[in-house]
Amino acid sequence: MFQPNQRVKVDLSNMTIQGVSFSQNVREALGTIVHQTSADPPVYVVELLFSFKGIKRVEVPEDRIRPM
Repeated sequence: MFQPNQRVKVDLSNMTIQGVSFSQNVREALGTIVHQTSADPPVYVVELLFSFKGIKRVEVPEDRIRPM
């Protein structure tokens, strides 16, 4: 379980978020947990350190998040 403001690495490879498709190379995007949006399955909103094509916040399943 991740906590708000926790720094993490996010695997965005092969995901499509807000119409943007992330390549298989985006495996370690740095970010900060904002909050949890679902408990089953666990999903979190993560604010990315760098914007990808205008996307700064992403909703990601817990299995794609690793602590730093």
